[in-house]
Amino acid sequence: MQGLGWLAAIIVGGLAGWIASNIMKADTGIFLNIILGIVGAVVANALLGLFGVNFTAGSWLAQGLAGLIGAVILIWLKRAIS
Repeated sequence: MQGLGWLAAIIVGGLAGWIASNIMKADTGIFLNIILGIVGAVVANALLGLFGVNFTAGSWLAQGLAGLIGAVILIWLKRAIS
């Protein structure tokens, strides 16, 4: 989560992970929500960067959206593998 401090990254990542777990009907805890949101933002920024979309502006909303997209992708991948 470029451009955000550690505390902001945890808050935004936690919210993005929580929203993603509600969308995907996944039963995850608060710590996994934070991890999903933060790692999801990294994954989504990398994937969207391949298509020329840049969410690295550093705003809370842009990183939250990237975290949400990435967390949904990660939950979907976990379900597809297992």
